[in-house]
Amino acid sequence: MRARTCRSIRAELFITNAVVIGASGGIGRALTQAIADSDAYETVFALSRSDISLPAPIRFTTIDVTNETSVTAATQVTAAAGQIGLVVVASGILHGPDIKPEKAIRVLDPAAMASVFAVNTIGPALVAKHFVPLMPRSGRSVFAALSARVGSIDDNRLGGWYAYRASKAALNQILRTLAIEASRTHPETVVVGLHPGTVRTALSQPFRPDENAPGVFAPEECAMHLMDVLEGLKVSDSGKIFAWDGQPVPP
Repeated sequence: MRARTCRSIRAELFITNAVVIGASGGIGRALTQAIADSDAYETVFALSRSDISLPAPIRFTTIDVTNETSVTAATQVTAAAGQIGLVVVASGILHGPDIKPEKAIRVLDPAAMASVFAVNTIGPALVAKHFVPLMPRSGRSVFAALSARVGSIDDNRLGGWYAYRASKAALNQILRTLAIEASRTHPETVVVGLHPGTVRTALSQPFRPDENAPGVFAPEECAMHLMDVLEGLKVSDSGKIFAWDGQPVPP
């Protein structure tokens, strides 16, 4: 898949607005700024649970992807501004005070697993439920969610990380299913998952190699890679998962 120029994409992609969910995270914030800098959208909505301040044309709105009432409220705010040509779900959880990636099945905690699924799987599904209807039924638009290579079943050679792997695998299936449904009502909408690689964020900090190791990106670098992928997407790519370098991730 070859990325095209920003100018050609702007002519094709310009609808009105873009939305980034999880905009307070490292990747989400960098993506929000990169999308705003592209001048492809009139307004870029930065949605997150935590308040953030970014310059115009970025507007902040609160959202909690684990609460459908919150998702609905955020949808209403963005809908008032017009149609949405791009939605990126950049929220996600790998670890927390009571959540740790499992090294063995014996340590699996059902409550922690449910929390991981609520953010990584159900959350993006709720976002799709409420935001896809705001996307144009004609003309190119994109719905993307951050996935992970560890969600690939074929690529799983190390085991472990049960909740996180399963939540991303389930997300990939939701995106595939959404792509099929969206093709009937929004035939030019592209639905994809994005694997950002290893990025210097709080999510990856306990597990990544040395920060200066090859293949470890700053959030801004990651955002530029993902922008290239988004700009190069074709309708035939809908339902697939792509890594930061544009290469497909096996199912």
